[in-house]
Amino acid sequence: MIDEFLAGDLTDVETAVRAAAAAEIMPRYRRLAAHEIVEKNGPHDLVTTADRLAEEHLTAALSRLLPGSVVVGEEAVHADPKVYDALGGDAPVWIVDPVDGTRQFACGEPGFCTLVALAHHGELLASWTYAAALDEMAIAVRGRGATLDGKPIRSGSPAPGAVLRVAMSHPDYTTDEQKRALLGLRTDGIDARPCGSAGLEYLAVARGDQDAIAFNWEYAWDHAAGLLLVTEAGGAQATLSGAPFRITGGNALPFTAARDEATAERVLQALRDGA
Repeated sequence: MIDEFLAGDLTDVETAVRAAAAAEIMPRYRRLAAHEIVEKNGPHDLVTTADRLAEEHLTAALSRLLPGSVVVGEEAVHADPKVYDALGGDAPVWIVDPVDGTRQFACGEPGFCTLVALAHHGELLASWTYAAALDEMAIAVRGRGATLDGKPIRSGSPAPGAVLRVAMSHPDYTTDEQKRALLGLRTDGIDARPCGSAGLEYLAVARGDQDAIAFNWEYAWDHAAGLLLVTEAGGAQATLSGAPFRITGGNALPFTAARDEATAERVLQALRDGA
């Protein structure tokens, strides 16, 4: 079933992602009322009406496109954490972050996107990263490469001796151990800054505009689409232990995704030195 789906025309998925953004996200962009923005776990963890309605829209549309599949969405898991267990189940799973970068969206900034990934038995198969305010659509399919607005993209490699540009988790939102590891990036040869939308940070790596990311949290909706995008663009990813990142969890954190293997190893070594 899943092989036949992937071998077919996947434009229906792109259409569904664009339709959800057009119906539920963009009409509220820079028009959110105060009561449409709610704190979930604190002032830096927001949800809006657009998040909820876009996820409902995508859940219905994606389930129709692939009968027998299930959806693991950020807002559904917030309502019922057991939904996350589907990542380790037998059914194909759509992993959805309806508005990645909710803080930016709520502030009226364009740095947000919709993330959708398709996985089966923990393996990433396809992904869609849609920056609606920028009208950019990045797509990756396992073994077929990555595209941005229909054109192939490659991550390439940093210039020899260049300072690495790295987006990282904000140290204030980490455990003490993770904070020490991330602060290892404050070293010569690395220019590290706090990240914005995770999905757009991954896209920046995949298109060669940024050298790497280093994150300390593992919610699949934030990382699934971007990890496949970077790897299909020629990049590399690994956790602090050196093992690949698993979307089902239990990873040694922090982890990195980078333009190439050598850059990933430089970032990991800096994280290890910090730890």
